[in-house]
Amino acid sequence: MKYKSISGMHDILPGESPKWQFVEQTAREHFALYGHEEIRTPIVEETPLFARSVGELTDIVQKEMYTFEDKDNLSLTLRPEGTASVVRSAIEHNLINQTSPDLKVYYLGPMYRRERPQKGRFRQFHQIGAESFGSKSPYADAEIIEMLAGYLNKVGLKDWALQINSLGCGHERKAYQEKLKGFFAKNEKNFCDDCRQRIKRNPLRVLDCKNPKCRELSKDHPDILDFLEPESRAHFESVKKTLDELKVPYEINPKMVRGLDYYQRTVFEFVSDRLGAQAAIAAGGRYDSLVKDLGGADIPGVGFAIGIERLLMLIGEPKPIASKKIFVAFLGEAAHARAREVAFQIRQNGISCEIEADEKSLKSQLRKADKLACTHVIIIGEEELKQGMAQVKDFSAKTQTNVPLARIVSFFKGDVVD
Repeated sequence: MKYKSISGMHDILPGESPKWQFVEQTAREHFALYGHEEIRTPIVEETPLFARSVGELTDIVQKEMYTFEDKDNLSLTLRPEGTASVVRSAIEHNLINQTSPDLKVYYLGPMYRRERPQKGRFRQFHQIGAESFGSKSPYADAEIIEMLAGYLNKVGLKDWALQINSLGCGHERKAYQEKLKGFFAKNEKNFCDDCRQRIKRNPLRVLDCKNPKCRELSKDHPDILDFLEPESRAHFESVKKTLDELKVPYEINPKMVRGLDYYQRTVFEFVSDRLGAQAAIAAGGRYDSLVKDLGGADIPGVGFAIGIERLLMLIGEPKPIASKKIFVAFLGEAAHARAREVAFQIRQNGISCEIEADEKSLKSQLRKADKLACTHVIIIGEEELKQGMAQVKDFSAKTQTNVPLARIVSFFKGDVVD
């Protein structure tokens, strides 16, 4: 039987890996500039964690999670998003508390949702995310948005557009939800079965429905910005002002509510018109009640997640880092032993090096060096051994140099070789 990968899940092949490594390493380096440290959480959590944080009426919880019972009859779920796991970990390990509320972390890894596979949407997908805990200030919102904008620029994505909105908090959202209920109730019988339930229990989730008919029925819904009270309005104005000062362009999208229940006040999306229907590249927002809701202290937070697959669809090939890659070619058994020593010494000095395991013709070895995109080839034969020398071919400069075998490492490290 010939096995294939599961629908919506795919292999990342060797030729694709450098691009993944580029966006991941750039994230590590860029986020560190803002004081963020890496956190790694399990891909499996107890199911109630996501039902409580993401929201029981969201499509994610109702339809898309990979949930199963283990042998102890414990309900487990493959994580559909990263924030809930980070908050659980921070509470469990006392990384944030009333006396030490500040924490900045980032994460990288796979997430799982059983959605219909399509361009830019997979059942196993990968995210890079960042979370900042401890401040309710609008400047914290603006900083994490600016950090994300800077990252997208660094990986070569220049044509993004930033959309922002405010969902208010607490009683403001409640008043807005009541208004939505009244708006949707006029056409309630025309909505899908799921949305009829959402109208009664959480009308915000109607705005996430992917049914074209439901989207058409809800397109003229009231804007939440009309329900913001002075404090939330001032918070949003400060976010906008700070983004202006940081020269991060944005547009206000009062229709955006985001698909997770824990968001309040600032929400945002980075989008691209080159992705078709799946326009969002990265998204996030503020979640001031989530830590408390999951059993921790009353500590605010703000964060985001980037869809790596979607990001890779938009950026070009990363510029190769200028580095040497050496191939050691040999002719004869004695030369093979010396070539292995040379390869070992080169690798010990942090330079990438390849060597054939079997004895093959020089032509075959040079062909392999070219296929592996090696920058230099060291050739060691019986004559070179007698002379204590090696021939070094530089493919880019198209030159050939005789180098003493005893000084071969110094040659590639840039030291002067007599």
